[in-house]
Amino acid sequence: MKILVTGGAGYIGSHTVDKLLQMGLDVVVVDNLATGHKSSVPEDVPFYEIDIRDQVALSNVFDEHNIDAVVHFAAKSLVNESMNKPLDYFDNNTYGMISLLEVMNKYNVKKIVFSSSASTYGIPKNIPVKEEDEQNPINPYGLTKLQMEQIMHWADLAYDIKGVALRYFNVAGAKIDGSIGEDHNPETHLVPNILLAAQGKKDKIIIFGNDYNTPDGFNVRDYVHVVDLANAHYLAINYLMNENSSNYFNLGSKIGFSVKQMVDAAILETGIDIPNEIGPRRAGDPDSLVADSTKAQNILGWKPELTDVKTIIQTAWNWMQKHPDGYGDK
Repeated sequence: MKILVTGGAGYIGSHTVDKLLQMGLDVVVVDNLATGHKSSVPEDVPFYEIDIRDQVALSNVFDEHNIDAVVHFAAKSLVNESMNKPLDYFDNNTYGMISLLEVMNKYNVKKIVFSSSASTYGIPKNIPVKEEDEQNPINPYGLTKLQMEQIMHWADLAYDIKGVALRYFNVAGAKIDGSIGEDHNPETHLVPNILLAAQGKKDKIIIFGNDYNTPDGFNVRDYVHVVDLANAHYLAINYLMNENSSNYFNLGSKIGFSVKQMVDAAILETGIDIPNEIGPRRAGDPDSLVADSTKAQNILGWKPELTDVKTIIQTAWNWMQKHPDGYGDK
């Protein structure tokens, strides 16, 4: 079975490529390298540096390979950037999905696993968040992810393209052996930013607000290890290959950790007194965001295993120690 992974040179994409290869699947990677890293893709995996909005180039990939299913990661993903450049996000993300589905339909490829986001829920009314809760995104990034889910739905009805949307929360960590990991520029995620401060590449970590309605006063988030996340994408492919109907799933650890807990865990694991200070709240930050992933566990058979803070920090730190300058290609 041959799987096309769009955005397969990115953080989550590269870990998913690694998982699919471990499971004996053939993989083809497409990535425009806007944020991805060619060196994160194994040399023996067919790689095409193209943009999925280029239907001619994308069609050439389908011509060359007999694709059975697609795992779609190729999208812009920075909330603040989406607020400043909303049209870029609608063009890249929403139109990108349309372009990909048009080519898939042209080549009769009828199965897609989509990297969606918990940002489609906006500020949830219920914690933990369940799949049937209201989706009301509060930024262009979240809206594009919701639109992409909706486009998949209508493509299913019109063209019988079956899809699974995986809505995940805060992704963190790295492959256990430290061979691949997280390398963004700029870096916006909490765990690597904490560890950049541990490396001395950031002056300090600012924790935004300490008066939230949580046990320690700091806002709480659900962190899912990237290796567990990659496994969920593999299980979603199997789900579709067994001729199941389209579906959507939350992916989270079901365990919430506060920002302060993450900083304290990093200090403990690295042995470095990471400078940090309390800053003002950020507008729109909810007290707590935790996923109910019962549906994924019951239907996909997904069982997150790397759920403790220690493992998340250890694996991310291992990657950064082995690659102090990331992949070194940007």
